Amino acid sequence: MILDEIILITYILTMTVLLIFASHGIIMLFYHRKYIKNIPSFDEVLEYNKKVTIQLPLYNEQYVAERLIDSVCKIDYPKDLMEIQVLDDSTDITTDIVKNIVNKKKLEGFDITQIRRENRKGYKAGALKEGLQKATGELIAIFDADFVPSTDFLKKTLGYFINPKIGMVQSRWEHLNEDYSILTKIQALALNGHFVMEQPIRNRAGFFINFNGTGGVWRKECIENAGNWQDDTITEDLDLSYRAQLKGWKFVYLRDFTTPAELPAEMNALKAQQFRWTKGAIETAKKILPSVWRSKIPLRIKLQSTFHLTNNIVFPFILFAGILNVPLVFIKNSGPYTMFFNIMSVFVLAFISSFLFYLYAQKDV
Repeated sequence: MILDEIILITYILTMTVLLIFASHGIIMLFYHRKYIKNIPSFDEVLEYNKKVTIQLPLYNEQYVAERLIDSVCKIDYPKDLMEIQVLDDSTDITTDIVKNIVNKKKLEGFDITQIRRENRKGYKAGALKEGLQKATGELIAIFDADFVPSTDFLKKTLGYFINPKIGMVQSRWEHLNEDYSILTKIQALALNGHFVMEQPIRNRAGFFINFNGTGGVWRKECIENAGNWQDDTITEDLDLSYRAQLKGWKFVYLRDFTTPAELPAEMNALKAQQFRWTKGAIETAKKILPSVWRSKIPLRIKLQSTFHLTNNIVFPFILFAGILNVPLVFIKNSGPYTMFFNIMSVFVLAFISSFLFYLYAQKDV
Protein backbone atom coordinates (compact mmCIF):
# COMPACT_ATOMS: atom_id res chain seq x y z
CA MET A 1 0.00 0.00 0.00
CA ILE A 2 2.80 2.44 0.87
CA LEU A 3 4.55 1.73 -2.45
CA ASP A 4 1.26 2.26 -4.28
CA GLU A 5 0.80 5.64 -2.64
CA ILE A 6 4.38 6.69 -3.44
CA ILE A 7 3.79 5.83 -7.10
CA LEU A 8 0.47 7.70 -7.13
CA ILE A 9 1.94 10.83 -5.51
CA THR A 10 4.91 10.76 -7.88
CA TYR A 11 2.55 10.46 -10.83
CA ILE A 12 0.46 13.40 -9.62
CA LEU A 13 3.55 15.58 -9.26
CA THR A 14 4.80 14.56 -12.71
CA MET A 15 1.46 15.26 -14.37
CA THR A 16 1.13 18.55 -12.51
CA VAL A 17 4.38 19.75 -14.07
CA LEU A 18 3.10 18.71 -17.50
CA LEU A 19 -0.21 20.47 -16.89
CA ILE A 20 1.57 23.68 -15.88
CA PHE A 21 3.56 23.68 -19.12
CA ALA A 22 0.46 22.74 -21.09
CA SER A 23 -1.19 25.88 -19.73
CA HIS A 24 1.29 27.75 -21.90
CA GLY A 25 -0.52 26.30 -24.91
CA ILE A 26 -3.84 27.54 -23.52
CA ILE A 27 -2.35 31.01 -23.05
CA MET A 28 -1.07 30.99 -26.63
CA LEU A 29 -4.52 29.98 -27.89
CA PHE A 30 -6.05 32.87 -25.93
CA TYR A 31 -3.63 35.38 -27.45
CA HIS A 32 -4.11 33.76 -30.85
CA ARG A 33 -7.83 34.56 -30.80
CA LYS A 34 -7.11 38.04 -29.48
CA TYR A 35 -4.34 39.12 -31.82
CA ILE A 36 -4.03 36.90 -34.88
CA LYS A 37 -6.29 39.02 -37.08
CA ASN A 38 -4.44 42.18 -36.10
CA ILE A 39 -0.84 41.17 -36.78
CA PRO A 40 0.52 44.20 -38.65
CA SER A 41 2.17 44.01 -42.05
CA PHE A 42 4.67 46.33 -43.67
CA ASP A 43 4.92 47.17 -47.36
CA GLU A 44 8.23 46.34 -48.98
CA VAL A 45 10.72 49.18 -49.11
CA LEU A 46 11.83 49.63 -52.72
CA GLU A 47 14.60 52.10 -51.89
CA TYR A 48 16.63 51.81 -48.72
CA ASN A 49 20.09 53.33 -48.49
CA LYS A 50 21.59 51.25 -45.70
CA LYS A 51 24.43 48.88 -46.45
CA VAL A 52 23.76 45.25 -45.61
CA THR A 53 26.30 42.56 -44.78
CA ILE A 54 25.02 39.05 -45.50
CA GLN A 55 26.77 36.37 -43.44
CA LEU A 56 26.75 32.74 -44.56
CA PRO A 57 28.24 30.47 -41.86
CA LEU A 58 29.33 27.16 -43.40
CA TYR A 59 30.83 23.96 -42.06
CA ASN A 60 31.33 21.05 -44.48
CA GLU A 61 28.33 21.87 -46.68
CA GLN A 62 29.64 20.78 -50.09
CA TYR A 63 26.21 19.82 -51.43
CA VAL A 64 24.37 23.07 -50.70
CA ALA A 65 27.06 25.77 -50.57
CA GLU A 66 26.70 26.75 -54.22
CA ARG A 67 22.90 26.86 -54.01
CA LEU A 68 23.05 29.15 -50.98
CA ILE A 69 25.55 31.58 -52.50
CA ASP A 70 23.67 31.67 -55.81
CA SER A 71 20.36 32.43 -54.08
CA VAL A 72 21.94 35.22 -52.01
CA CYS A 73 23.48 36.79 -55.11
CA LYS A 74 20.03 36.84 -56.72
CA ILE A 75 18.60 39.02 -53.93
CA ASP A 76 17.24 42.22 -55.44
CA TYR A 77 19.37 44.92 -53.83
CA PRO A 78 22.06 47.31 -55.13
CA LYS A 79 25.42 45.56 -55.37
CA ASP A 80 27.23 48.56 -53.89
CA LEU A 81 25.07 48.30 -50.76
CA MET A 82 25.43 44.53 -50.27
CA GLU A 83 28.46 42.79 -48.79
CA ILE A 84 28.54 38.98 -48.66
CA GLN A 85 30.70 37.12 -46.15
CA VAL A 86 31.07 33.35 -46.55
CA LEU A 87 32.19 32.34 -43.06
CA ASP A 88 33.81 29.07 -44.07
CA ASP A 89 34.98 26.85 -41.21
CA SER A 90 34.94 23.74 -43.40
CA THR A 91 37.52 20.97 -43.21
CA ASP A 92 36.55 19.18 -46.44
CA ILE A 93 36.12 19.93 -50.13
CA THR A 94 33.58 22.65 -49.33
CA THR A 95 36.44 25.13 -48.99
CA ASP A 96 37.54 24.62 -52.61
CA ILE A 97 33.96 24.75 -53.86
CA VAL A 98 33.36 28.02 -52.04
CA LYS A 99 36.63 29.49 -53.29
CA ASN A 100 35.65 28.85 -56.91
CA ILE A 101 32.14 30.26 -56.45
CA VAL A 102 33.41 33.36 -54.65
CA ASN A 103 35.93 34.07 -57.41
CA LYS A 104 33.19 33.68 -60.01
CA LYS A 105 30.84 36.04 -58.17
CA LYS A 106 33.58 38.63 -57.76
CA LEU A 107 33.93 38.72 -61.54
CA GLU A 108 30.20 39.39 -61.71
CA GLY A 109 30.67 42.48 -59.57
CA PHE A 110 29.64 41.20 -56.13
CA ASP A 111 31.38 42.32 -52.94
CA ILE A 112 31.91 38.80 -51.63
CA THR A 113 34.68 37.29 -49.51
CA GLN A 114 35.51 33.85 -48.13
CA ILE A 115 36.58 34.22 -44.51
CA ARG A 116 38.64 31.37 -43.07
CA ARG A 117 39.77 31.03 -39.45
CA GLU A 118 42.86 29.36 -38.03
CA ASN A 119 40.65 27.39 -35.65
CA ARG A 120 36.93 26.89 -34.99
CA LYS A 121 36.93 28.56 -31.59
CA GLY A 122 33.35 29.32 -30.62
CA TYR A 123 32.02 27.40 -33.64
CA LYS A 124 29.16 29.32 -35.32
CA ALA A 125 29.15 32.07 -32.69
CA GLY A 126 32.89 32.54 -33.15
CA ALA A 127 32.56 32.72 -36.92
CA LEU A 128 29.74 35.27 -36.74
CA LYS A 129 31.68 37.38 -34.26
CA GLU A 130 34.82 37.42 -36.39
CA GLY A 131 32.78 38.27 -39.45
CA LEU A 132 31.05 41.09 -37.59
CA GLN A 133 34.40 42.70 -36.82
CA LYS A 134 35.06 42.97 -40.56
CA ALA A 135 31.49 43.77 -41.62
CA THR A 136 30.90 47.11 -43.31
CA GLY A 137 27.10 46.90 -43.26
CA GLU A 138 24.87 48.67 -40.78
CA LEU A 139 22.49 45.70 -40.99
CA ILE A 140 23.50 42.03 -40.79
CA ALA A 141 21.48 39.30 -42.56
CA ILE A 142 22.28 35.67 -41.70
CA PHE A 143 21.48 32.48 -43.62
CA ASP A 144 22.49 28.93 -42.76
CA ALA A 145 23.60 26.55 -45.51
CA ASP A 146 20.25 24.81 -45.94
CA PHE A 147 18.32 28.04 -46.61
CA VAL A 148 17.27 29.53 -49.94
CA PRO A 149 16.29 33.19 -49.44
CA SER A 150 13.91 34.74 -51.96
CA THR A 151 14.93 37.59 -54.25
CA ASP A 152 12.78 40.07 -52.30
CA PHE A 153 14.14 39.12 -48.88
CA LEU A 154 15.80 42.46 -48.13
CA LYS A 155 12.94 44.50 -49.55
CA LYS A 156 10.53 42.65 -47.26
CA THR A 157 12.60 43.03 -44.09
CA LEU A 158 14.65 46.22 -44.12
CA GLY A 159 11.76 48.66 -43.87
CA TYR A 160 11.21 47.86 -40.21
CA PHE A 161 14.63 49.29 -39.37
CA ILE A 162 13.34 52.78 -40.09
CA ASN A 163 12.32 52.55 -36.42
CA PRO A 164 15.64 53.02 -34.55
CA LYS A 165 14.42 50.80 -31.69
CA ILE A 166 14.17 47.72 -33.91
CA GLY A 167 17.15 45.44 -33.37
CA MET A 168 16.15 42.32 -35.32
CA VAL A 169 13.63 41.19 -37.94
CA GLN A 170 12.92 37.46 -38.30
CA SER A 171 11.20 35.77 -41.24
CA ARG A 172 9.23 32.55 -40.81
CA TRP A 173 10.87 29.29 -41.83
CA GLU A 174 9.23 27.46 -44.73
CA HIS A 175 9.95 23.78 -45.34
CA LEU A 176 11.30 22.86 -48.78
CA ASN A 177 11.17 19.10 -48.21
CA GLU A 178 8.17 18.77 -45.90
CA ASP A 179 6.64 16.00 -48.04
CA TYR A 180 9.88 14.01 -48.37
CA SER A 181 9.02 11.47 -45.66
CA ILE A 182 7.00 10.85 -42.52
CA LEU A 183 9.98 12.15 -40.54
CA THR A 184 9.98 15.53 -42.31
CA LYS A 185 6.18 15.82 -42.07
CA ILE A 186 6.32 15.30 -38.30
CA GLN A 187 9.10 17.88 -37.99
CA ALA A 188 7.10 20.40 -40.00
CA LEU A 189 4.07 19.85 -37.78
CA ALA A 190 6.10 20.44 -34.62
CA LEU A 191 8.03 23.43 -35.97
CA ASN A 192 4.89 25.12 -37.26
CA GLY A 193 3.65 25.26 -33.68
CA HIS A 194 6.63 27.49 -32.92
CA PHE A 195 6.86 29.48 -36.14
CA VAL A 196 3.17 29.95 -36.90
CA MET A 197 1.74 30.22 -33.38
CA GLU A 198 4.31 30.99 -30.68
CA GLN A 199 6.60 33.46 -32.40
CA PRO A 200 3.97 35.81 -33.93
CA ILE A 201 1.73 35.70 -30.87
CA ARG A 202 4.60 36.38 -28.45
CA ASN A 203 5.74 39.23 -30.65
CA ARG A 204 2.27 40.75 -30.95
CA ALA A 205 1.57 40.40 -27.22
CA GLY A 206 4.81 42.15 -26.26
CA PHE A 207 6.67 39.08 -24.99
CA PHE A 208 10.29 38.29 -25.81
CA ILE A 209 10.95 36.28 -28.96
CA ASN A 210 14.15 34.83 -30.34
CA PHE A 211 16.16 35.05 -33.51
CA ASN A 212 15.91 31.59 -35.03
CA GLY A 213 19.58 31.46 -35.98
CA THR A 214 18.99 32.15 -39.67
CA GLY A 215 16.57 33.84 -42.04
CA GLY A 216 16.69 37.15 -40.19
CA VAL A 217 18.35 40.56 -40.14
CA TRP A 218 20.09 42.24 -37.21
CA ARG A 219 21.06 45.83 -36.64
CA LYS A 220 24.82 45.70 -36.11
CA GLU A 221 24.56 48.24 -33.29
CA CYS A 222 22.10 45.96 -31.49
CA ILE A 223 24.46 42.97 -31.60
CA GLU A 224 27.35 45.01 -30.26
CA ASN A 225 25.25 46.77 -27.62
CA ALA A 226 23.96 43.43 -26.31
CA GLY A 227 27.47 42.04 -25.83
CA ASN A 228 28.09 40.51 -29.26
CA TRP A 229 27.95 36.81 -30.11
CA GLN A 230 29.04 34.63 -27.19
CA ASP A 231 30.00 30.96 -27.27
CA ASP A 232 29.23 29.86 -23.71
CA THR A 233 25.99 28.23 -24.91
CA ILE A 234 25.37 26.23 -28.09
CA THR A 235 22.28 28.29 -28.89
CA GLU A 236 24.04 31.60 -29.40
CA ASP A 237 21.00 32.94 -31.25
CA LEU A 238 18.65 32.45 -28.29
CA ASP A 239 21.23 33.85 -25.88
CA LEU A 240 21.85 37.04 -27.89
CA SER A 241 18.12 37.52 -28.46
CA TYR A 242 17.39 37.71 -24.75
CA ARG A 243 20.39 39.88 -23.97
CA ALA A 244 19.33 42.33 -26.67
CA GLN A 245 15.71 42.53 -25.52
CA LEU A 246 16.78 42.98 -21.92
CA LYS A 247 18.74 45.99 -23.21
CA GLY A 248 15.49 47.41 -24.57
CA TRP A 249 15.76 46.49 -28.24
CA LYS A 250 12.55 45.51 -30.04
CA PHE A 251 12.16 42.56 -32.41
CA VAL A 252 9.78 42.00 -35.32
CA TYR A 253 8.52 38.60 -36.44
CA LEU A 254 7.12 38.25 -39.97
CA ARG A 255 4.62 35.42 -39.91
CA ASP A 256 3.48 36.01 -43.48
CA PHE A 257 6.91 36.27 -45.10
CA THR A 258 8.83 33.01 -45.31
CA THR A 259 12.35 31.85 -46.07
CA PRO A 260 12.58 28.30 -47.45
CA ALA A 261 14.86 25.74 -45.81
CA GLU A 262 15.41 22.00 -45.74
CA LEU A 263 14.44 19.87 -42.76
CA PRO A 264 16.80 17.09 -41.60
CA ALA A 265 15.87 14.08 -43.73
CA GLU A 266 17.73 11.48 -41.67
CA MET A 267 17.20 10.45 -38.06
CA ASN A 268 20.83 11.00 -37.03
CA ALA A 269 20.76 14.57 -38.34
CA LEU A 270 17.48 15.23 -36.55
CA LYS A 271 18.82 13.80 -33.28
CA ALA A 272 21.91 16.00 -33.50
CA GLN A 273 19.78 19.08 -34.19
CA GLN A 274 17.36 18.38 -31.34
CA PHE A 275 20.26 17.71 -28.96
CA ARG A 276 21.76 21.11 -29.79
CA TRP A 277 18.46 22.92 -29.39
CA THR A 278 17.55 21.19 -26.13
CA LYS A 279 20.98 21.43 -24.49
CA GLY A 280 21.43 25.00 -25.70
CA ALA A 281 18.05 26.13 -24.40
CA ILE A 282 18.81 24.77 -20.93
CA GLU A 283 22.26 26.41 -20.99
CA THR A 284 20.66 29.70 -21.99
CA ALA A 285 18.01 29.38 -19.29
CA LYS A 286 20.71 28.92 -16.63
CA LYS A 287 22.60 31.91 -17.98
CA ILE A 288 19.76 34.32 -18.77
CA LEU A 289 16.89 33.67 -16.35
CA PRO A 290 18.63 35.27 -13.34
CA SER A 291 19.00 38.45 -15.40
CA VAL A 292 15.39 38.21 -16.55
CA TRP A 293 14.09 38.02 -12.99
CA ARG A 294 16.40 40.79 -11.76
CA SER A 295 15.29 43.11 -14.54
CA LYS A 296 12.46 45.64 -14.36
CA ILE A 297 10.41 44.11 -17.16
CA PRO A 298 6.74 43.28 -16.35
CA LEU A 299 5.99 40.09 -14.42
CA ARG A 300 4.01 38.61 -17.32
CA ILE A 301 7.11 38.85 -19.55
CA LYS A 302 9.26 37.25 -16.86
CA LEU A 303 6.82 34.34 -16.57
CA GLN A 304 6.49 33.90 -20.33
CA SER A 305 10.27 34.02 -20.72
CA THR A 306 10.62 31.32 -18.08
CA PHE A 307 8.17 29.09 -19.94
CA HIS A 308 9.99 29.80 -23.18
CA LEU A 309 13.48 29.00 -21.93
CA THR A 310 12.60 25.96 -19.82
CA ASN A 311 9.98 24.22 -21.97
CA ASN A 312 12.40 21.42 -22.88
CA ILE A 313 12.32 20.05 -19.36
CA VAL A 314 8.90 18.57 -20.14
CA PHE A 315 10.50 15.72 -22.10
CA PRO A 316 11.93 13.78 -19.13
CA PHE A 317 8.61 14.28 -17.33
CA ILE A 318 6.75 12.84 -20.32
CA LEU A 319 9.07 9.83 -20.28
CA PHE A 320 8.65 9.43 -16.52
CA ALA A 321 4.85 9.62 -16.80
CA GLY A 322 4.92 6.94 -19.48
CA ILE A 323 6.98 4.63 -17.28
CA LEU A 324 4.68 5.17 -14.30
CA ASN A 325 1.65 4.20 -16.38
CA VAL A 326 2.75 0.55 -16.20
CA PRO A 327 2.43 0.09 -12.40
CA LEU A 328 -0.65 2.35 -12.41
CA VAL A 329 -2.54 -0.25 -14.46
CA PHE A 330 -2.09 -2.80 -11.68
CA ILE A 331 -2.76 -0.29 -8.90
CA LYS A 332 -6.05 0.73 -10.50
CA ASN A 333 -7.29 -2.85 -10.61
CA SER A 334 -6.15 -3.84 -7.14
CA GLY A 335 -6.46 -0.89 -4.78
CA PRO A 336 -9.18 1.38 -3.36
CA TYR A 337 -8.20 4.35 -5.52
CA THR A 338 -11.26 4.83 -7.71
CA MET A 339 -11.80 8.42 -6.55
CA PHE A 340 -8.13 9.19 -7.14
CA PHE A 341 -8.28 8.02 -10.75
CA ASN A 342 -11.48 9.98 -11.36
CA ILE A 343 -9.82 13.16 -10.13
CA MET A 344 -6.73 12.46 -12.24
CA SER A 345 -8.82 12.76 -15.39
CA VAL A 346 -8.27 16.53 -15.14
CA PHE A 347 -4.78 15.93 -16.53
CA VAL A 348 -6.30 15.15 -19.91
CA LEU A 349 -6.47 18.93 -20.31
CA ALA A 350 -2.72 18.90 -20.84
CA PHE A 351 -3.09 16.80 -23.96
CA ILE A 352 -6.20 18.60 -25.23
CA SER A 353 -4.47 21.98 -25.08
CA SER A 354 -1.44 20.61 -26.94
CA PHE A 355 -3.67 19.08 -29.60
CA LEU A 356 -5.56 22.34 -30.15
CA PHE A 357 -2.32 24.31 -30.20
CA TYR A 358 -0.85 22.31 -33.08
CA LEU A 359 -4.22 22.08 -34.83
CA TYR A 360 -4.48 25.87 -34.98
CA ALA A 361 -0.86 26.09 -36.10
CA GLN A 362 -1.53 23.83 -39.09
CA LYS A 363 -4.68 25.77 -39.89
CA ASP A 364 -2.74 29.03 -40.15
CA VAL A 365 0.19 27.73 -42.23
